[in-house]
Amino acid sequence: MKSYTITVNGNVYDVTVEENGAAAAAAPKAAPKAAPAAAPKAAPKAAAGAQGSISVSAPMPGKILGVKASVGQAVKKGEVLLILEAMKMENEIVAPEDGTVASINVAVGDSVEAGATIATLN
Repeated sequence: MKSYTITVNGNVYDVTVEENGAAAAAAPKAAPKAAPAAAPKAAPKAAAGAQGSISVSAPMPGKILGVKASVGQAVKKGEVLLILEAMKMENEIVAPEDGTVASINVAVGDSVEAGATIATLN
């Protein structure tokens, strides 16, 4: 754990940071309490073992605006699977090759990181 002193708008805060693997969490000691964040909703998952052999990953971080394909749907290469909003632009996430949608791992409104598996195909 590391301790820091941070000044924000003339207010001094003592902060202790604990490192947990790849992410670090900050716990301010003297900071005013903020409203609790809403718990993230669980993304719909396909049945266990239903993951496809072809992974479709998010090319950039963003928010899912639309799901255009459903599990079991046959898709052709280049067909739109999802709409991802990044930097106020709507990006179409397309099927990398012909196949059948095995799973959709996100829901509308979910935030995703770059490289996250958002769908799989068979």
